[in-house]
Amino acid sequence: MQTLFDATTDAQLISRVEALHKDSQPLWGKMSVAQMLAHCQSFFELYFGELKLKQSIIGRLFGNMAKKRLLTEKPMSKNLPTAKEFIVNDKRDFTIEREKIISWLNRFAKEGKAVSPPIHPFFGQLTAEEWGKLAYKHLDHHLQQFGV
Repeated sequence: MQTLFDATTDAQLISRVEALHKDSQPLWGKMSVAQMLAHCQSFFELYFGELKLKQSIIGRLFGNMAKKRLLTEKPMSKNLPTAKEFIVNDKRDFTIEREKIISWLNRFAKEGKAVSPPIHPFFGQLTAEEWGKLAYKHLDHHLQQFGV
């Protein structure tokens, strides 16, 4: 399974992000391309401790089971629910959000393995490698949502 800790994979994702444009339309879902980029940043904000969330009750009950299903080669399902803290409803500037996500990707690749991974609010305790795989899978899912 691909991970953001692989330099080639990271470079490929950055190239896909750079292929987006402000008028990119989703193939499914309601977010604009700028909102999607802001939404994806939440993952990195959580990982690096800039966003602090406790594990939800639902996560405690079902997170480990869901983690096992998600950490496979099978693509993520469309329109999965997300925590309210990760929902982006306001208008965002595409250029700014694209620059931010690229910065996060570079930081994660460079510094991510040195971080003590936080508790994920749904999946619970994850290793750094699991975070790297989930980060890849999540961003890949949303880039596919916008056709790149």
